Amino acid sequence: MTTYVPKAVQEALDAARVQGLKKKSRLRVQVGESQFPVLRMWKTGFSVEEATAPQLRGLVDLYDGARHISQCLIVASEAEGGEMRYEFKRSTAAAETAPLDFYRAPDAPVALIAYDGVHGEA
Repeated sequence: MTTYVPKAVQEALDAARVQGLKKKSRLRVQVGESQFPVLRMWKTGFSVEEATAPQLRGLVDLYDGARHISQCLIVASEAEGGEMRYEFKRSTAAAETAPLDFYRAPDAPVALIAYDGVHGEA
């Protein structure tokens, strides 16, 4: 037995599914000043709504709400069911501080207090 779904019904089902994914997701991709909601994300890529997003390519930033989670180099993969899928060529996790180029001991002092020698106080 084969199941045939008319094209109009399939498009309506796809649109409803995409709307549901948009409401659930806090993730968004930013390209320059433009932002697009991420519908789904997996280990090697993510998807956005095909109708609203342009053909994305190159360096993009991924955010979870206001938190920057990664900077990615992407390439378009395929469009299916109202979603445009992108694959990561590179994904680098975002950090709040610059990486250190030396080992910092866990019990290291945060700052040094200078002694000026004149006033006898620190």
